[in-house]
Amino acid sequence: MNKRRDGHVHSHYCPHGSNDSFEDYLENAINRGIEEITFTEHMTMPKDIVIEGMGDGFLDSTSPSIEHMNKYIKEAKYYKDKYEDKIKINVGLEVDYLEGYEEFTMKMLNKYGDLLDDAILSTHIGIYEGKYYSFDCIESFEELLKNIGNVEKIYNLYYNTVLKSIKSNLGIFKPKRIGHPTLIRIFNKKYPIDYSNTKLFQEIIDEINKRNYEIDYNTAGLRKEFCGEIYPSGEFYEIAIKNNVKMIYGSDSHFANDVGFNFK
Repeated sequence: MNKRRDGHVHSHYCPHGSNDSFEDYLENAINRGIEEITFTEHMTMPKDIVIEGMGDGFLDSTSPSIEHMNKYIKEAKYYKDKYEDKIKINVGLEVDYLEGYEEFTMKMLNKYGDLLDDAILSTHIGIYEGKYYSFDCIESFEELLKNIGNVEKIYNLYYNTVLKSIKSNLGIFKPKRIGHPTLIRIFNKKYPIDYSNTKLFQEIIDEINKRNYEIDYNTAGLRKEFCGEIYPSGEFYEIAIKNNVKMIYGSDSHFANDVGFNFK
């Protein structure tokens, strides 16, 4: 993997991020020897999803409004030109796979796809018995645990949702990089499980390779209190390596100081 490329970076337009400016991110990247960076701000989410266990304003904290997303793309393009002699900048989005909202996602990608250089497709939210849950928010994770019965079933739901995301029809601008594919392990130290599902992992990897997709090798898990590992790690990572899946380093930084975090 290219340690001088950071393929997953957020911005001050992220509602749950920092106020660090584009220049803060870029100057930190340059100082750390990063030669290529992709800004992957969250794509605007539909506002009618109810996430179990979360408050009414939760969706507003997950992604920028349409107005702010438009400003993000415009500003990112400005800095792409301004810094073109110092660092290669890709303007991108992190797109959430939302089962049942594929048409919404495709319409958004069709609207913005021509403006993008790169993008990531991530699974943060899954559906169980008709209700939506956030896999990486502890309140929603625990609500799902209460309803689904055990942690293994949550992992099964998560990885089957990742598989659906890879197979989904999101149009010609569908992202080709799968974000933090073992994100479900974010609470592994609080809810430990030695999860193994070779058949499902192999199917996910086969579908990735069939489409010539790549994986976000995401170091953010190392910064999480109850995780402490890269996404992907463990059996999933071993199968990906065995099958020669292309991986791209991603810091998933929401603060400028995390750009290029733990790229070794």
